Amino acid sequence: MLAPYAPHMAEELWFRLGHSKSLAYEPFPKVDPAYLEESTVLLPVQINGKTRGTIQVEKTCSEEDAFQLASKDEKLAKYLDGVSIKKRIFVPGKILNVILDRQNIKAAVR
Repeated sequence: MLAPYAPHMAEELWFRLGHSKSLAYEPFPKVDPAYLEESTVLLPVQINGKTRGTIQVEKTCSEEDAFQLASKDEKLAKYLDGVSIKKRIFVPGKILNVILDRQNIKAAVR
């Protein structure tokens, strides 16, 4: 990958690695699609239908793991601490939606 930009340096490094033929006659590396796939996704977290933040999770993350990460996040923890959860909606790799029980939500004092 260095040869098109610094051919002399690439040739020197190639010979120091123990190859006897010139680098110019070697085939260009092939692309492997397996290495190009992301293993993590940015998962938006909604609380009562409003997006309150995002968390970085593995693609194969379960609902419980995603909820644990969300409850540890600083921005999301203030919405989840001390309230009861009515329902959790999780679409793997897409979204985590937490519906809070309206009876136990404290009203903001203005």
